[in-house]
Amino acid sequence: MSADPESREMPEPLKDQLNAQWQEFLTRIPDREAPAETDKSRILRVWQYSDFAMQTSLCHPGWLLENLDNRHFSQPHARERLARHVRDVLSQVQSEADLLRCLRQLRHQEMLRILWRDISGEAALEETLAATSDLADLLVDAALDWLYHDACKTAGVPRNSEGAPQRLVVFGMGKLGGRELNFSSDIDLIFAWPEPGQTDGDRPLDNAQFFTRLGQRLIRALDQATADGFVYRVDMRLRPFGDSGALVMHFDAMEQYYEVHGREWERYALVKARPVAGNTAAGELLLERLRGFVYRRYLDYGVIESLRQMQAMIARQAAARGKENDLKVGPGGIREIEFIAQMFQLIHGGRNRHLQCRSLLPALAVIRGQDWLTNDDIDALEAAYQFLRRAENHLQMQYDRQVHALPDNDVDRWRLMQSMGYTRWEDFFAALDGHRENVQRIFQDLFQASASGGEVQAESVTGEKIWRAAGQDDAIVRELLTAAGMDDPDMAQRALRDFINGRNVRMLSEQGRQRLDKLMPLVLAEIIRGEHAARTLTQLLGFFDSIARRTAYLAFLTERPQTLDLLIRLCEASDWITAYLTRHPMLLDELLDPQTLFSPPDRAGLARELDEALRQIDSDDQEAWLNQLRHFKQTQVLRVAAADIMDALPLMQVSDHLTWIAEVVLDKVREYAWRELVVKHGEPVGGEGQPAGFVIIGYGKLGGLEMGYGSDLDLVFLHDAKGEQSTNGERSIANARFF
Repeated sequence: MSADPESREMPEPLKDQLNAQWQEFLTRIPDREAPAETDKSRILRVWQYSDFAMQTSLCHPGWLLENLDNRHFSQPHARERLARHVRDVLSQVQSEADLLRCLRQLRHQEMLRILWRDISGEAALEETLAATSDLADLLVDAALDWLYHDACKTAGVPRNSEGAPQRLVVFGMGKLGGRELNFSSDIDLIFAWPEPGQTDGDRPLDNAQFFTRLGQRLIRALDQATADGFVYRVDMRLRPFGDSGALVMHFDAMEQYYEVHGREWERYALVKARPVAGNTAAGELLLERLRGFVYRRYLDYGVIESLRQMQAMIARQAAARGKENDLKVGPGGIREIEFIAQMFQLIHGGRNRHLQCRSLLPALAVIRGQDWLTNDDIDALEAAYQFLRRAENHLQMQYDRQVHALPDNDVDRWRLMQSMGYTRWEDFFAALDGHRENVQRIFQDLFQASASGGEVQAESVTGEKIWRAAGQDDAIVRELLTAAGMDDPDMAQRALRDFINGRNVRMLSEQGRQRLDKLMPLVLAEIIRGEHAARTLTQLLGFFDSIARRTAYLAFLTERPQTLDLLIRLCEASDWITAYLTRHPMLLDELLDPQTLFSPPDRAGLARELDEALRQIDSDDQEAWLNQLRHFKQTQVLRVAAADIMDALPLMQVSDHLTWIAEVVLDKVREYAWRELVVKHGEPVGGEGQPAGFVIIGYGKLGGLEMGYGSDLDLVFLHDAKGEQSTNGERSIANARFF
């Protein structure tokens, strides 16, 4: 027997197994002709890589032969086709025992098809992940639907206080939520329902009790091992309060939990959360309510520290368990790629809604467009992810087991390397190592403390001494400040004492205090060297007091010593900038790129940047739209001021730039207001049916291109509609009223 052209290199035990299993297969199809040689070759090629495929084909030879006869294996995955198939099979279910059997058989039948297309090279990784995820969605939803209606027969329909029916929502987390489920993954779920109430049966149940029982039945239906196997291992530990928490919560309780008790790792987990079964529309509304917990409006550099700690813990556990060659949690593995993508999502996602996506590859595509990583680095991460996920899937396809570690026996190594397109294990391992080294390099560049930060810390012994003594012994602080060369030690000592004793610092959480203790020695070491050091320190401490409760800003400045240095330089040069940043601390992120900061765009550039900023916002969300507009204006004014103060912009051009900012913002607001009114009332019509015109005239400093930093706008509005003319919409109003 020759399974494929490379069978001469196949381990002997595997050859013997394939021969024996093929003969067994033939005995199980007595009423059919043996498959043609071409089909036999295709079958054996898949079998040689997967005991799961072999055993499933022996138990259910009809599945295999039907797919070959009807060319189902050659048809790309389509969720609609799969959904129809699941509905058709489960429409005949009469009992819970029937349900369990059908779910398991559906799962094995479809997994055989997914495996076949992947191993045969007919499906790309994206199709395999989508098909595996869609199958899980549909089976969980079908199981829930049957169990819900069965439960309602005895307990009645759960309703809220106004009588509206209530349905359970199942949230898929992790790879299921991201539609990236691997072949033999367990599924991480969270259960919730919209509103409290009770069932309408003869013996009413509280909704919490009804949905808890329903959730327990759903877990058993999926997780319980029967003669047909299981559907999915279910992990509920990501729910609020973990194993010690309620199995199901209503939406208000869940929202309150995340507001009061939510931890950093839960934000990370919720990035991928997706309603997969039950009342998915209600589930999306809950996630919208939780969006502010997951994505901060400001740049959240505190997440770097949290993810760094999480990865360090994972690395320690992997090393302790000998998992250095684990594709998921080992060095340079899948988890590090996920951390890289989700770091940018959590830092910038509150500002850029395009980053609020659940899947990793689309997130990397958005990151590429923002230039936070080089194109070469993004290419390397995408290639590594594709390679590692394919290898992970092929490992799990061998026996339908959730494994991530490289095999240690010749047969399974041969299967893995051959399925990945290699003929020698050494070549496969070298390719794997190349990808992992790229991931490690990028990960370390992003997450380790920067070299410049280490240098500042090494030079900040004096700053550490001053900070430790501040607020405890004024005489020692003055002595240390004097010895360090502070120009006005008394002023600096008073500023430090007032800052430390201020309410915002005293009310800091433990984490906030730790972040402040890391930052302040760096600040003191840097300021002491500069001119007017005491005045600059006093101004900066006022700024730090305003941001102290938003400790992510403290982490941001600690993580970015170059940005801290630029902040100090600007505050040394201008009290106005210090006060401006104190009023608008969200502008700190503009200091990340000095080239951009000191090069304010011209009028055309401003218009392009504003259009791009507003494209990231849902235009129907007026509050978010206006917030983005305000942030744009504040950002552009800061850029002009910074360029002005650092002599990067000639004095005569400052007023031009400030005027252009006003004009661009004003024109965008006019456009927005016009569009809103036209939707309601139609366009105003002038003489001879032509659209009526509207113009804004600028007077004073705006009209003369002489705007200053604090200028207001002197405006006059004119239109050319005459008489009793009106708008052309269904809710027409007089032109004069429109304008």
